[in-house]
Amino acid sequence: MSADQQTEGQRIRCLVAKVGLDGHDRGAHVISRAFRDAGFEVIYSGLHRAPEEVVQAAVQEDVDVLGISILSGAHNTLVPQILDGLKEYGAFEDTLVIVGGIVPDDDKAELRDLGVAEIFGPGASMDEMIEYVREHAPDRER
Repeated sequence: MSADQQTEGQRIRCLVAKVGLDGHDRGAHVISRAFRDAGFEVIYSGLHRAPEEVVQAAVQEDVDVLGISILSGAHNTLVPQILDGLKEYGAFEDTLVIVGGIVPDDDKAELRDLGVAEIFGPGASMDEMIEYVREHAPDRER
């Protein structure tokens, strides 16, 4: 979505989701605020969401971007469940899925092969994440 489209009232709509038993949400709050300050519309899921809840929220809120924050080490189980759910609802092709948190290098390629667009680890630049979303969020009419 170009900056021109965003300023013409088509704000990028993002869901920042905490999935599973991961109770560390400081990063999710920080990125939610940075996305909001960048002009994105942000919905935060709250803690301890099941993959099905994340999928339902993404579909019901018609988000452009789903940011999954995960630090628990369960990314190889939970993220594929979310991707499968998006596919079941026909929402996968219209949703940019990014992951933030602790993902070992050995697991990144598999998550990307499943459909995760990008993975941002600790220390990733907020500006880099915002620019990535601006460049890769799907263009669509609301």
